[in-house]
Amino acid sequence: MHELADNLAGLFMAHPVVLYFFAFLLGLIVGSFLNVVIFRLPMMMENTWREQCDELSGRDSTEEPKEHFNLIVPRSRCRECGKLIKAWQNIPIISYLILKGRCSSCGSKISLQYPLVELIAGALSCWVVVHFGLSYSTLAALFLTWALIALSVIDLKHTLLPDDITLPFLWLGLILSMTGMTVEPTEAIVGATAGYLILWSVYWLFKLITGKEGMGYGDFKLLAMLGAWMGWQALPAIILLSSVVGTLVGISLVVFVGHDRRIPIPFGPYLAAAGWIYLLYGKMITGAYLQWLSY
Repeated sequence: MHELADNLAGLFMAHPVVLYFFAFLLGLIVGSFLNVVIFRLPMMMENTWREQCDELSGRDSTEEPKEHFNLIVPRSRCRECGKLIKAWQNIPIISYLILKGRCSSCGSKISLQYPLVELIAGALSCWVVVHFGLSYSTLAALFLTWALIALSVIDLKHTLLPDDITLPFLWLGLILSMTGMTVEPTEAIVGATAGYLILWSVYWLFKLITGKEGMGYGDFKLLAMLGAWMGWQALPAIILLSSVVGTLVGISLVVFVGHDRRIPIPFGPYLAAAGWIYLLYGKMITGAYLQWLSY
């Protein structure tokens, strides 16, 4: 096993293009799984909330036991006709092109989200490997990238940032800080704490002034997660970058698309994008910022 790993490492070092292609293929495969997470995790959360409400209200459920529903079972099927999706119909990107974006059974349209998420996961995975090279830190960065993709799309679709993703990755960031793969443990702990408290304070200040809720608690946890991975020094840049981009996109949606101002725009995707950019280019951003302040 070690010999195989050494041979693969030697191949990737001698031919980086092979490594980048492998990273892209891996990202496509993971992207296919991320689509499952994006579709099923919010439904799993709703089922759990419904069960908890029934339990708290003392309501006895007389329904027959429901089919197990999680990220593994049941098998994927068409949402319209219920036909099971065969293995060859689940190949990232390729199956969508072969099927021309439609179900092979009923002809209903397949959401463009599926190939887009796969393509984004593949491209960003390749980008991470190109940037960091072949190392354990690259593997950690890949897992964080995939988590941020899932969180962003779920927030866009459901205005939810599931604890089932943010909290495990927050703890993972703290654990990795003790291995020397990310930042120092003190920076990670302070980053997680400050990340949560900063947006928590903004939330309550905005609510006291306007009487409205400006963001959700999921945003606090997401920034805490990013702080655990990248340290407290990353927080100002992440907040500034995400706020600027979020403001520009929000104004554009209102002015050019006619988005209703009363409908909140999820902030999670902007935090995730800013965090991912800082993950790759944080030192460059910090250096440019400090140089700008020196003038």
